[in-house]
Amino acid sequence: MNPVLLIDDDGKLAEVLSEYCAKFGIRIEPALLPSTGLEKLHKDSYDAVILDVMLPEMDGFEVCKKIRQFTDIPIIMLTARGEVTDRIVGLELGADDYLPKPFDPRELVARLQVNIKRHKQGASSTSDTDEQNLYFEGLSIHTLKREVKVEQNTVELTTMEYSLLLMLSQSPGKPFTRDQILAKLKGTETELFSRSVDILVSRLRSKLKPLQPIRTIHGAGYAFVLQPLADT
Repeated sequence: MNPVLLIDDDGKLAEVLSEYCAKFGIRIEPALLPSTGLEKLHKDSYDAVILDVMLPEMDGFEVCKKIRQFTDIPIIMLTARGEVTDRIVGLELGADDYLPKPFDPRELVARLQVNIKRHKQGASSTSDTDEQNLYFEGLSIHTLKREVKVEQNTVELTTMEYSLLLMLSQSPGKPFTRDQILAKLKGTETELFSRSVDILVSRLRSKLKPLQPIRTIHGAGYAFVLQPLADT
């Protein structure tokens, strides 16, 4: 079964979700407090995190920030109001998806399955050819190890950030529209808005500094502008 950590102070919700998700091969491990959830994440292995925004001790945004300091597993945030602002803040901090309360458990299961599958594919993706590495001036992408280095310094990227970088860098100079990026990274199973692409690009640009490999092509989207070097 896929182990999933639920950080939510609603004990009843944990019971309902545990029973329902078990039918789909998902084991819910509840944590009523953020501190308990963070401790569990450090000790045990999980395939995803379901994270409520409204929590005691600290809010879900702060918890999300702490989780992203040591793991890139998918984070699905639960927002009581479902406001766009909450979605944007969560995505800016590294969340992979969001779901407004109240929600249908079937939708949560669908989103979990999509995010877990994408993360596992990203973590285990290796090329069947010898072209495992991409090299640019100041930037290297080792696809076999899923390692990115900027000026010889390793950069930690989330699964979506890495997937976006790989998508753009494999076609230098080619503009990708927001819709193309959404389709590639998320598929059609998940409701999204184009603003999430801008947030993802912004996060990736920040991590790749001082390089500026991604250019905004007005009216067309985004393009990777560094020229490839010969494999070394």
